[in-house]
Amino acid sequence: MTDASLPDRPAVARRPQPDAHARTGKPWPAWAARLRRLALALVFPAAILLVWYLVSISGRVPAYLLPHPAEVVAWLVDLLRSGELRHQLAPSLGRVMAGFAIGAGTATVLGVLAGYVLTFRTLIDPTIHALRTIPGLAWIPMFILWFGIGEASKVALIALVTFFPVYLNTMAGVAGVDRKLIEVGRVNRLTGLRLMGRILLPASLPSYFVGLRQSMGVAWIVVVAAELMGASRGIGFLLLDGQMTGRPALVMACMLIFAACGKVTDMILAAIAGWALRWQDTLERAS
Repeated sequence: MTDASLPDRPAVARRPQPDAHARTGKPWPAWAARLRRLALALVFPAAILLVWYLVSISGRVPAYLLPHPAEVVAWLVDLLRSGELRHQLAPSLGRVMAGFAIGAGTATVLGVLAGYVLTFRTLIDPTIHALRTIPGLAWIPMFILWFGIGEASKVALIALVTFFPVYLNTMAGVAGVDRKLIEVGRVNRLTGLRLMGRILLPASLPSYFVGLRQSMGVAWIVVVAAELMGASRGIGFLLLDGQMTGRPALVMACMLIFAACGKVTDMILAAIAGWALRWQDTLERAS
């Protein structure tokens, strides 16, 4: 039989060659993955900084409206060297932490009870949703009347606005636990606090940490308004002073300080959430 009489063999597509890591069966090192994520995270801030720099040197926008980035950096360095940053940041940080602890702690207790006990949820949930729609700034006059212009009114305002995200996420997390998990717990003779500690709370932790991170961000936003209530120290007071004295670079420096503080506290909460939820097999962990 000649070669010409043989039937044509179907063409076999060549497989694409995997990269070195796939050929060796080894995943990318953890440090390389973190470095890649960090590089991607810096792309957008770098783009904003570049646009800011180009607009500021173009002369199209007056310096009193948009200061040069170098002026803002100079203010940050000056605040750091003089110790003014520590002097002004300490009271703001204290107010945020105190208000967050009170608001989030109260919301955690009420959120768990409202999610687990339907009667309790029916009793308080409509009122809390109504209060949630009142703007935080609308409470300032009443808090000044009730607590004066001291620290109590500032902490109370932050506690109020941090309460709602934690309450809503906690209540939704507990109420949304799969009923099959609860039935399994009851089959294993888990009731009351044991059922809550073994089944309800672990299953609702993802939603709970989302509420904590939201509340922390809101706390840093509202501390500026809180420090308008007669404060003589704080980053919010420093920001207002820059606005009143016509120093836009100082205003933007304070804005960057708020952004940095908010990011650091969010990273801390995210790290705690990652440790507490290490049992989860999620898409984020797979990547």
